[in-house]
Amino acid sequence: MERQLYEATAHGSADAVLDVLSRTRLYVLVPRLHADTPGFTAPLPSFHDPATGRACVPVLTPGMLPPWHPEWVFRRTRLSELALAWPQDRRWLAVNHGTPYAAVVEARTRHHRAWLKADARSGGPRAGRLLTHSGGPLHGPLAHGLALGAHLAVHNGLVWNGLGAVYDDYPTDKARLRSPWGVHHRADYRDTLDSLMRTRLAGRVPEGVLRTRSALVTRLGRTPSHEEWSDAVTGPPAAHRADPEDLAEAARSLRLIERYEALFRAEGLLAPDGRVDTLAAFDHGRAVNVVRLALGARYCEPHEAEQAVLRIGELARRAYGSWADFSLGYCLTRLIHFDGDEGAGLTVQESLAQHRILTQDPMSPYRNIPWS
Repeated sequence: MERQLYEATAHGSADAVLDVLSRTRLYVLVPRLHADTPGFTAPLPSFHDPATGRACVPVLTPGMLPPWHPEWVFRRTRLSELALAWPQDRRWLAVNHGTPYAAVVEARTRHHRAWLKADARSGGPRAGRLLTHSGGPLHGPLAHGLALGAHLAVHNGLVWNGLGAVYDDYPTDKARLRSPWGVHHRADYRDTLDSLMRTRLAGRVPEGVLRTRSALVTRLGRTPSHEEWSDAVTGPPAAHRADPEDLAEAARSLRLIERYEALFRAEGLLAPDGRVDTLAAFDHGRAVNVVRLALGARYCEPHEAEQAVLRIGELARRAYGSWADFSLGYCLTRLIHFDGDEGAGLTVQESLAQHRILTQDPMSPYRNIPWS
């Protein structure tokens, strides 16, 4: 986006500048004290540009955010939001001021109408895209670890390899930790991350069903038939030991695993004799995103976040043999988790699309970072 903004500015096209700005997140610096004060809305910041004599409101595009700082936090905004909140004076909008990717945009009332129209045309930043920060980690163990969280990054339309000032923005990062994770402070974050690293949240019963099949493969020297697997999971010996509710969940998990593995085969994503052996990927992928959220929420510091991501990468390499295996493990768990929910069909489409993007796009980290 910064390159596109540079090109639009170089050509002197105000409409092209607005088109670029309408398709990206814009960030406003907010003092952390103000951001943490309930009910307080900080006014738009401003500065006086001595070179032009203009009063300006500064905003940044995602690629130009400064390094992480404990007290410098950012709120995400859009052109339309700025137009509606603009102060009644003659300030200008200064995008990426003082950088090679700067743009200065007039901001009188008639210009605000153009901002609203540009936002309406573009629809704003879109989810479902693979976004890479060229200044972030691209190779090596840290990039490998961050790529484990790429499914959620694609889902949310955020860069997969960011580990800095924000994940989405400061208020949203804190809100996403509160719900669904129940994280309100550093201790909560560490407990949640520990549970994810231990893969305690992906699903004990479906993971046990997969382990039963893996044990049968070892014992039989081949993939068991449906009857053999089902009998081992819900037959008399298992029924004698298991809680009735766990037994019913195990039977449902086996049915769903078979259904979605058949879907993967039909879509050409899984070999005819292929299988998913563990659901650990779901917790590994979510763990990376929890780390990124915690860094954005200021519940951890950059070095601590990097070490956590590296550790998650080590755990994932022990559990899987390739990016494709990891991705299918993630997708299978997500489909089991949301099966039966309203919109489950959309979840299937999204999961298949994310897997294809990450395993087939030439720019994907799954195509450019060795698994081991």
